[in-house]
Amino acid sequence: MYRYKSQHFFLQFVILRSLKFFILTILFFLHSAPSHRGEIVRSRYVAFTFDDLPATQGYAPYVIQNITEKLTRHHVPAIGFVNESKLYTDGLLDKTKVAWLEQWLNSNLDLGNHSYSHIGIDDVSLEDYKADVLKGEKISKQLLKERGKTLTYYRHTQLRTGPTPESKKDLQKFLRENGYKVAPVTLDNNDYIFANLYEKAKGNKDTVMMNYVGVEYLKYMELIVKHFEQVSIDFLGYEVKQTLLLHANALNADYLEGLIQLFQKRDYAFISLDDALKDPAYQLEDAPSKKGLSWLHRWMLAKNLEMRPEPLEPERINQLIKEYR
Repeated sequence: MYRYKSQHFFLQFVILRSLKFFILTILFFLHSAPSHRGEIVRSRYVAFTFDDLPATQGYAPYVIQNITEKLTRHHVPAIGFVNESKLYTDGLLDKTKVAWLEQWLNSNLDLGNHSYSHIGIDDVSLEDYKADVLKGEKISKQLLKERGKTLTYYRHTQLRTGPTPESKKDLQKFLRENGYKVAPVTLDNNDYIFANLYEKAKGNKDTVMMNYVGVEYLKYMELIVKHFEQVSIDFLGYEVKQTLLLHANALNADYLEGLIQLFQKRDYAFISLDDALKDPAYQLEDAPSKKGLSWLHRWMLAKNLEMRPEPLEPERINQLIKEYR
């Protein structure tokens, strides 16, 4: 009888240990197994967005083609916000430049409106601003229509939604009536400051300076990501599905893979803007602001909470911009 009980308990022990091992194996598989596209399942989410397509400054073909290729290679969905004034050469629509947007769309990337001329909302009347928005949709809307898609998102220039609560409300109504959704940003940053110095160095073929700026840029961007992760946790109680603002410039064209790796190391999955905005946080009221701010800060300001100062670019970068030729 004793031998039978011992064997019985031993058998139970073996079964329980095996079951525990099986459950742990399944949990590990669910956490780290490749998805249907060969990607790792992640616990954080980010949508990549690019302003000023086809490019902010020079090197336009290089910029948009490199960004398009790298996003496609790494299976990163993204949306680019177009300034359609940049599609013209000497007052005439440039078919070569339009072809850059076609290549972008053919790579399964999306387009949005960023106004025709990157007009400043504080520099003109609200009616002139609205006219520039509508002028900036014609080509993008047609290209999307040819592919069975619609022009859905508007990204405010300089992220300024209106100098007053009244003008913000008026503009929101105008955008809604014209079929637009606002494209918010949670991971705001000063990539353009690094890009200005990088552009100068690239023009001078100064590879030492280019490498220095690129390395400092990636360090800075990691600080930005960590900062807004913590702001989100402290304010919302969880990490929002982030929306990242980048500009279509030579710096991001060259260092996009480094940025992608940065997010991968921090356990991010890359999602579309559509998917990011399904997060309920984006239904919160955002305060009007004369400055370009993260929507996390705007949501906080709307609840009379103080903003959390975000990391700044190294002073050395600003100094080099003044000194470097």
